[in-house]
Amino acid sequence: MKLEIAATGLPPVVGDNSRRPLPVTTTETRVGGEPHLEAFFVQPDRTAANAPALLLCHGFPSKQRPGIPSRSYEQFAERLAEEQGWLVLAVSLRGCGQSEGQFSMEGWLNDVRRSVAHLRNEGSQRIWLVGSTTGGSLAIMAAAQDPEIRGVAVMAPRADFDDWASDPRRFLQHCRNVGVVKDESYPDSVQQWSQQLRKHRAIDFVESIGSRPMLILHGTNDRQVPPDDARQLASLHPNPELRLVNGADHRIRHDPRAVAVLMGWLEQQAIEG
Repeated sequence: MKLEIAATGLPPVVGDNSRRPLPVTTTETRVGGEPHLEAFFVQPDRTAANAPALLLCHGFPSKQRPGIPSRSYEQFAERLAEEQGWLVLAVSLRGCGQSEGQFSMEGWLNDVRRSVAHLRNEGSQRIWLVGSTTGGSLAIMAAAQDPEIRGVAVMAPRADFDDWASDPRRFLQHCRNVGVVKDESYPDSVQQWSQQLRKHRAIDFVESIGSRPMLILHGTNDRQVPPDDARQLASLHPNPELRLVNGADHRIRHDPRAVAVLMGWLEQQAIEG
């Protein structure tokens, strides 16, 4: 296991992230299937043949921005394309943004699968998954089920959703509060809906990733998802890159040290994968 606790400075990374950003074009698109999913596709204006592609999976919305992935999510996708030259698809999972449908864990996982299929339909064959918080857990599960995914990088991932499943009605109300469940008659069965939270747990899937590359970034001051979740996930992978970023909280995607590590990791993946 490659374990490093990043202190106040930037941790070592592979490659040169100081190069000039590439011009990119961002277009709105739709992911095929039901329910309708809104997404945007970021493509460098000059794309190499067989360029690597990345699916960016967002986390759970907050009460501050109910049902809406942060604008910084789109900016993050653009930065990945500008600095790495990758094709990046960022999807709003069902119930979020302008995407239709109501949240369920099984539904969100299926949305990730559909988004991977969308990239393949666009001609991408070299695909990696990058996910933040709940999106990180989804990325692990989706990669475990799809052997063609080249690798996965996750930020503050949950090892499981047992705390959500322990009080289904309270969690359902939280889903309504943050806008991912809008239909008052949904779900038909709270029990069946909540059982998906125990059925789909990253900790139960991570071994199936096998030897494919996996980067885990987690803040030591994360109060929403404890760093032990990252350690548990890493312990089940044969050669993980686990980076615990000193002083970083749950919003580790905004920490420049974590971003530097991710950029270096992606550059290495483009060369080796």
